Amino acid sequence: MSDSRYQVDVSVVTRYLTEQSQPEHSRFAFAYTITVQNNGQLPAKLLSRHWVITDGDGHVEEVRGEGVVGQQPLIAAGESHTYTSGTVMTSKVGTMQGTYQMLADDGKRFDAIIKPFRLAVPGALH
Repeated sequence: MSDSRYQVDVSVVTRYLTEQSQPEHSRFAFAYTITVQNNGQLPAKLLSRHWVITDGDGHVEEVRGEGVVGQQPLIAAGESHTYTSGTVMTSKVGTMQGTYQMLADDGKRFDAIIKPFRLAVPGALH
């Protein structure tokens, strides 16, 4: 059973970026808007991220780094932080998943899980 003091939920909305894609060169650009909702009882700072990006051909890329889009937001209990970022893949369909490493105000470190989500060119899936 998880500790309700450290409850961070992540939701994602994706978008295909036609204007930044070049299908003839196997370049497919996607944006994703992430909302990090602190449903816990303590403020928590987003320290770093770990992404696992898998394209439609099964190629896996892992990305690690500090914060998100240059920020390490402190998210108060009951509040959220939203940002938009993007990725480029060589296939029309792929998935992303990962974790955010969080630090609660009481010094406890914990992971916020980013469940797998799909990136797909419109019409690529039937």
